[in-house]
Amino acid sequence: MNNAIEIKDVSLAIEGRPILEDISFGVNEAEIACLLGASGCGKTTLLRCIAGFEKQYQGEVWIKGVRVSNATHYLPVEQRNIGMVFQDYALFPHMSVKDNIIFGLRKLNASLVKQRLDELVALLSLENHLNKYPHNLSGGQQQRVALARAMAPRPGVLLLDEPFASLDVELREQIARELRQILKKDGITTIMVTHNQLEAFAMADVIGVMNEGQLLQWDTAINLYHEPQTSVVAKFIGEGVFISGEVINAKEVQTEVGIIQSPVSHETELGETVRVLIRPDDILHDDDSHMTARVIDKAFRGAEFLYTLELDSGLQLLSLVPSHHDHPINEAIGIRVEIDHLVIFPEKKPRGR
Repeated sequence: MNNAIEIKDVSLAIEGRPILEDISFGVNEAEIACLLGASGCGKTTLLRCIAGFEKQYQGEVWIKGVRVSNATHYLPVEQRNIGMVFQDYALFPHMSVKDNIIFGLRKLNASLVKQRLDELVALLSLENHLNKYPHNLSGGQQQRVALARAMAPRPGVLLLDEPFASLDVELREQIARELRQILKKDGITTIMVTHNQLEAFAMADVIGVMNEGQLLQWDTAINLYHEPQTSVVAKFIGEGVFISGEVINAKEVQTEVGIIQSPVSHETELGETVRVLIRPDDILHDDDSHMTARVIDKAFRGAEFLYTLELDSGLQLLSLVPSHHDHPINEAIGIRVEIDHLVIFPEKKPRGR
């Protein structure tokens, strides 16, 4: 078994209520994975199941080639060689930063403890904080201490439960990128849980989108965005709208904004009505285009505006436009469609038919 973590057909219920349903995936050595989904989708329960805090009634959890649990076998948390960083960091308030970090190294001799402490302090830039206590640290500093404590015993796997939840919103993506560099440098296989897709994009090599206890897609960030396998994933990842279209051949769909082509054939029948996903980056502002749309809303995003546009028919689209193109509400602007990935789903039929 090549994967550092292997989850096979895991199902779990709490007080008779299904929480996880037939979850399967694998994480390679030194890979960073993320479980992404809205609150209540089961992602934290799955993380706790991997750690050993919850027990599944079906399926298997393997860590580093060892089966740590199935329906009848359970290896205790402390024997799974896992490091875990909780949402609130769970630092010991009465201990200094130094003592928090070396807490799990008590069985090593003093020289090995100092060596590992020095490595982590340098890696996480904690040189000026060793004698401080948790209440003297910022949220970002506390997170680094919690991470150092979890990494100190060199666990086979590191689990992170919403590690950026206590940080200011504007810092999260930046710290996620920094954390990724740290984990990659130390070669630790990691699974993180988050509800924030930008954090997931910044951190992960592979992302699992969860919804109502099911794993909908396990894939790279770019594939989740451009090639979502379900409409639920398409709606959750990024921004966009669905417009109606009719399949006219194996690679083309006729829509209100023109014929949209696909580089590969899609598995739909000729004449079938489908829903086509249009992302904001698919709609380009073009003053020379014969197609126009009226600006009905806009959101400033620094380098870009996110425009909500309306065609004469009432169809609304989203478009990302460079912010030096600052058009007022109700102005008509030229647009053109440029789509590299045709993402379509069957049109939902009214109930009773």
